[in-house]
Formats: sequence, C-alpha cells, structure tokens
Amino acid sequence: MTSTEDAATDIETRVMAALEELGVAYELVHIDPAFADTADFCAKYRFPLETSGNTIIVASKRGEKKYCACIVQASARLDVNKTVKRLMGVSRASFASAEETRELTGMMIGGVTAFALPVGLPVYADPNLLSQEYVILGSGSRSSKLKIAPKDLHNIPGARFIDGLAM
Repeated sequence: MTSTEDAATDIETRVMAALEELGVAYELVHIDPAFADTADFCAKYRFPLETSGNTIIVASKRGEKKYCACIVQASARLDVNKTVKRLMGVSRASFASAEETRELTGMMIGGVTAFALPVGLPVYADPNLLSQEYVILGSGSRSSKLKIAPKDLHNIPGARFIDGLAM
C-alpha cells in the first residue's frame, strides 16, 4: 500500500469510529474516486445536489490563522465574505487550500466530512440541509460518501446551524 492509500484508510477508520461513538447511523456509498467532487458525484450517481452537503474548510487571510468548517448544500454557495467572516471574527477569509485542508483534517478535497474534525474547530451548518430526506457527506476519503439522516447533523460536535450561511 502507498502512503496515500494508508492515509486514506486511516482517515476512513477515524471517521467510522467517530460515527459509531456519536451514534450516527449511516450508509457508506462506495464510489470511483475520480467522481468524488460533488457535482461529478451527483451527476454520475444520480443524487440531487440539494441532498449533498459540502464540508468546506475556511481560513482567515490576515492576522492570527483561524479555521472553521462549513456544511452547505451543494446547490448553494457559502457566504464567506459576510456570514463566515463575521462568525470567525476576521477581516478576510477564503476557502482553505487543498494543502491546508489536508494538514488540518487529514482529508482530501472531495472527501472532507464534518465528522472526525480536530477538536475545537468551529463547525457551521446550513439549516436548509435539515429539510432534506437524507444528506450525503464526504466520508473522509475520495472513495466513498456517507448517507445520513439530516437529524444526525445535530450530532456533529459543536455544530451550530446558521441562517444565511449559504446564498
């Protein structure tokens, strides 16, 4: 196994352990890693964008480095410039780079999930996800997704539902 495959297995194991510890029932949907990016995944596997939740790591761009995770419907855009910036208490913020995301979470873009994030990392979620029949999230790796009941988003440690998080 390569070190990349080892890391993917490690993060998947960590995410599954977190789900079990939190009592979150889930369906693991195995996918081709080439289709891990949300739009590609939804098109290939015929899931509506509204049911997919993108977990996006946001980073401050000035002063002390701060991060947060935001979960929004794939059919919406994260309001980084107003809402997230205000929540973080920073003057400038933007999506964290793929490298920053991996360093902080151990996860690759296309597989990032709000489960098994570093302790103390603020997590903000779009309340519109709660009205879906189910929610698809990353599983920690690019080779699978998690299908969960929307109510289980409340089990994410420290998650806060923020009106206006998405546009």
